[in-house]
Amino acid sequence: MMEKNNFELLADYYEFTMARAFFNNNQQDSIVYYDVFTRSHPDENGYLIFNGLERVIKNIQNFKFEKHHIDYLRETGIDDEDFLNFLLEMELNLDIWAVPDGTVVFKNEPFLTIKGPIIQAQIIETLVLLSVNYSTLVTTKASRIVNAAQGRAIMEFGARRAQGYDASVEGARCAVIAGCIGTSNTLAGYQNNIPVSGTIAHSYIQMHSSEYEAFLNYAKVSPDNCVLLVDTYNTL
Repeated sequence: MMEKNNFELLADYYEFTMARAFFNNNQQDSIVYYDVFTRSHPDENGYLIFNGLERVIKNIQNFKFEKHHIDYLRETGIDDEDFLNFLLEMELNLDIWAVPDGTVVFKNEPFLTIKGPIIQAQIIETLVLLSVNYSTLVTTKASRIVNAAQGRAIMEFGARRAQGYDASVEGARCAVIAGCIGTSNTLAGYQNNIPVSGTIAHSYIQMHSSEYEAFLNYAKVSPDNCVLLVDTYNTL
């Protein structure tokens, strides 16, 4: 059984007010094509690494409004019962074309296109852009770091500064797609079959009477994968 994601209300509110206008103008069956693209690259860097298709598909699976969603929309002032019933009965019937995750893309060219009835395509706009934008951002940045390293191994250690726990897991996945060899995020490793690794913390060093003692004790239990932290004291 597929887990329900409950992303039906993850939309900018104007998606619903526009959808109501389309419905009341009898446009709900109009077929549209929506393209996802970028008009420019940050700092004119020349390319992006597209990522997020997997998240788009995952996030719209089992997309179906339920009574509690409709009750909330009614509370916000959308009191058109015919429209609300339309949403309650709506099931997504969309076609999606996209380049694979990890593909190099350039400005002014679509990398994801959605075709379908206008209200269906409109209401998932925010969710689609959210799914693509963050993943593409992190993948592109990680790709530039990997390229700058000129063949040296790069690990992803960004969990503690990510924008939330979900972003930490997705960020690790994006970094590996971009060429990083693994992550420090154990959950990301578990969920995505990514190699996990790490060093030791400054607090571990401080729990010993000397750096040498800390290094020795750690090396005894990790003789085959021993990375020692040398900047706890006298860092300059």
